[in-house]
Amino acid sequence: MTYVIAEPCVDVMDRACIEECPVDCIYEGERMLYIHPDECVDCGACEPVCPVEAVFYADDVPTEWTEYTQANVDFFDTLGSPGGAAKAVKQSFDVPFIAALEQRELDH
Repeated sequence: MTYVIAEPCVDVMDRACIEECPVDCIYEGERMLYIHPDECVDCGACEPVCPVEAVFYADDVPTEWTEYTQANVDFFDTLGSPGGAAKAVKQSFDVPFIAALEQRELDH
């Protein structure tokens, strides 16, 4: 199992989880962040620092967001495994259902 980033991250992308991740396995898509399931070591460091509570252990993803578990896998079908997010630039894509979501208006 691994950790999963879900719906609360869409259009927010706070990046606190990236700074906390000791293995550099959180990648940036166009509208949300994704955890590489093969690079994640299940340490859980990302979960408590997320200000929007978007990070879940895979078995604990709320039912309404279960499709995000597969999204965190599918994102890497295109990207592959660069061997660390620091080696990859921000990607200009998301998985299709996330790209199709209505854009959020965020309070700044």
